[in-house]
Amino acid sequence: MKIKFEDYAALYRNNLLKSVIPFWENNSPDWEQGGFFTCLDADGKVYDTDKFIWLQCRQVWCFSMLYNRVEQKPEWLKLALHGAKFLMDHGRDAEGNWYFSLNREGKPLVQPYNIFSDCFATMAFGQLYLASGAEVYGQIAKQTFDNILSRANNPKGIYSKAFPGTRELQNFSLPMILCNLVTEIADLLPVALVEETIDKGIHTVMEVFYQPALGLILENVALDGSFVDCYEGRLVNPGHGIEAMWFIMDLAKKRNDQRTIQKAVELTLSTLEFSWDKEFGGILYFLDIHGHPPQQLEWDQKLWWVHVETMITLAKGYLHTGDQRCWEWYQKVHAYTWSHFVDDEKGEWFGYLNREGRVLLPLKGGKWKGCFHVPRGLYQLWKTMEAIAEKQTSIVNS
Repeated sequence: MKIKFEDYAALYRNNLLKSVIPFWENNSPDWEQGGFFTCLDADGKVYDTDKFIWLQCRQVWCFSMLYNRVEQKPEWLKLALHGAKFLMDHGRDAEGNWYFSLNREGKPLVQPYNIFSDCFATMAFGQLYLASGAEVYGQIAKQTFDNILSRANNPKGIYSKAFPGTRELQNFSLPMILCNLVTEIADLLPVALVEETIDKGIHTVMEVFYQPALGLILENVALDGSFVDCYEGRLVNPGHGIEAMWFIMDLAKKRNDQRTIQKAVELTLSTLEFSWDKEFGGILYFLDIHGHPPQQLEWDQKLWWVHVETMITLAKGYLHTGDQRCWEWYQKVHAYTWSHFVDDEKGEWFGYLNREGRVLLPLKGGKWKGCFHVPRGLYQLWKTMEAIAEKQTSIVNS
């Protein structure tokens, strides 16, 4: 039976534009106080009004991205500008660091301890600059990116809880996100800085955190890149490792680096073999590289973002290599994801399942889940499936 990649593309496009985006358009904007509500229940009703900078920024990015890449719909740009105004009015401290959370009116609740607020602000204003052409947004993106680089060696600064000098670790998250972030604002940066950041990002992800003997990426390593035998040092976050691989593939494709793409594919497959729940299906959230009990009590939950990011990586792996293992795993992960997370009745996706695959929290948005992973993932899958279909057609016709 011939696989109809166009059917997959249509499935993702329709879910994005007819279910997911309308859910956020209809339920999320706070037209009175500014910004967006992200704590939405299964029906889209607001159950908490706190505003988390990660999610405010991600939603600005999402509607700007849709405006730039799908269709220049005025309502999408209006929503992006609406969120950006709230962020510009309330989101930063006097030094330009982005807070973690605000109350509904925009007063700070949690200090700017988390550098990922800055990362997503860079993405948001970089994409909005492309959508609007307004220099002020480009300036904010550039200033924030410079701030990230200045904080990169000590991201939490004065807010770090770690005692200095005893067990100093470096974390995977920032090098991983920089691989994607720098491409978002490449037009705003010197070419040399972009290339230097990409080189460093690929090296750090694929050489420092990657453990060749196990075929896995660790979440934390010593400052010299060595393994540390403790809870944090043994931690594997399968979703992070696999998500990073499609960032790496995108970068390697631009450089025509097929060797790095193949390495990313192999790493993806080994991570899936390690983290797939062979009893109940789905990808486990956290694991210990030595098989010890993980510190995280939520280790066996199944999360939306892990699965949609894995689908993207497998689809891109198949597109770039034709490796049948990628396609077999893709179909397996797609089947699990589509049957467990997608809410065809009320729109959007559930985010949190228990190990057996039942909905654990009946929410569509909260402190961590917002308008980002699902729409970005559906867009990436839609376009990747179209690219696979086009490649297959060209092969047949050649």
